[in-house]
Amino acid sequence: MNEKEYDKLLQIKTAGTLELLSQSPHYNRYEATPYEALDVLFGEYKLTPEDGFVDFGCGKARVSFYVHHHFGASVTGIEMNGQLYQDAIVNLVSYRRKAKHAGGAIRFERCLAEEYEIEASENRFYFFNPFSIQVFMKVVWNILWSAESDTRLVDIVLYYPTAEYVQFMNNHTPFELWKEVRVDRLYEKNENERFLIYRMGG
Repeated sequence: MNEKEYDKLLQIKTAGTLELLSQSPHYNRYEATPYEALDVLFGEYKLTPEDGFVDFGCGKARVSFYVHHHFGASVTGIEMNGQLYQDAIVNLVSYRRKAKHAGGAIRFERCLAEEYEIEASENRFYFFNPFSIQVFMKVVWNILWSAESDTRLVDIVLYYPTAEYVQFMNNHTPFELWKEVRVDRLYEKNENERFLIYRMGG
């Protein structure tokens, strides 16, 4: 399926990009993870309905709906931009008409990522370069704090990972690289077209 066909299947609208004009330089523009890449990732990386999935910088929430649709996991999307947050809510209303009782909870929070309080039920965290390394570090520290308070297996999934993100994860956290998933067709032209899954605990 192409991008439009996948959006139609989920009853959502997530295409395009959005520059965050006059926003903090620490937050990057909206760009959705390609469905092609999600199919590759989740062909190798399975979730369960018991998982709690957090999509940081969720934008219009393509990844959130994809995960909920395929795995029934509880999903939380975090978005600071008001327009994107409203788009996610509109998509949620439309999606819920199609999947009224399927899967776990799905919700969206409008807040700064570093101010979101990680819940004990949340164990899978997704990032597509939504913000600067400074913000990313704060979010990871919040995840670590939560995992120390409520011990559990925790994964951090990075798409199109920056060198700064990778260096921080490798050198300054207890997470270990558990799996690399390459989007082969795209990776041939661009070695950033990959997912890195870091794991701690379990």
